[in-house]
Amino acid sequence: MAVVDPTLDLERELHASGATWVIGCDEVGRGAIAGPVAVGLGAVLVDCADVPVGLRDSKLLSEKRREALYPEATSWVQAHAVGLAEAHEVDSIGIIAALGLAGRRALTALHEAGVGIMSSVVVLDGNHDYLTPALATAPRITTRVKADRDCASVAAASVIAKVHRDRMMIEADAVHPGYGWAGNKGYGSTAHYAALGELGPSPLHRLTWLH
Repeated sequence: MAVVDPTLDLERELHASGATWVIGCDEVGRGAIAGPVAVGLGAVLVDCADVPVGLRDSKLLSEKRREALYPEATSWVQAHAVGLAEAHEVDSIGIIAALGLAGRRALTALHEAGVGIMSSVVVLDGNHDYLTPALATAPRITTRVKADRDCASVAAASVIAKVHRDRMMIEADAVHPGYGWAGNKGYGSTAHYAALGELGPSPLHRLTWLH
């Protein structure tokens, strides 16, 4: 199957419809059994530069390629942020509410960086809007299946969030060794489950996901 290059077609449509900022939004770590869930945002204005060569949905890139593209993605978007919801928060409120919490934290960081959130349109990857219920006042949010593949701002957000979270899990592997997080990034590999059987859960495990 041919690889699809993400474009700015949707972003240009939204800018033409009156949006000052278009904010691409994607999440990573949703299916992990350890570590936070992360929501990445990449915000672009109408005068953003051409899409960096090779930018893709993070799932279509090797870890080495994602790392190489990370500085390009963060410098191409005109603002970016990653919000986190920790494992204990996932346990406490559930994964969907945790995604909303992480997204709210990321939007707050963009607001503090000077992005006009209420003059923005958020392009949310997928078909479920988990952001609006988490926000007291929400900007315009549009969901789009495969937005991380098709829309450049969302592809950038995907890479930014994935690299950010992966680096966190690699660092956490040194603090809580034995679970193989440097390799599995907190996802439930066979070796990860075997380590759980030997070591028990760490403070970064989602306890409600282990039953």
